[in-house]
Amino acid sequence: MTMFTTLAILALVFFVAHVILLFTSFGKNGYQKKRYFYSHLTLWITGILLFAMAALYAGKEVSPVLDVFDTIGKQALILGAVVVLSLTAHTICRYLVIPRFNK
Repeated sequence: MTMFTTLAILALVFFVAHVILLFTSFGKNGYQKKRYFYSHLTLWITGILLFAMAALYAGKEVSPVLDVFDTIGKQALILGAVVVLSLTAHTICRYLVIPRFNK
């Protein structure tokens, strides 16, 4: 297995973990703060893995998608997108979802 494949699988696993942790943070037992934090942490790790993949493989014709991120500015957009996604999800949860569990 190549390093590219390993990083891609890790990114996928962390993203799936993020989704599962996020959806299971809210349920019958109410709002689970620790699980919610871990959901954000796994999202950030996914972003870092994608950034690493872009930094290592952009422009090397390993993946047409990663070839788009051939400059450090474009690679930084990956981290920026993760921050925006995380803040958006946090805002939605904080103002729309969590108040329903605090009733």
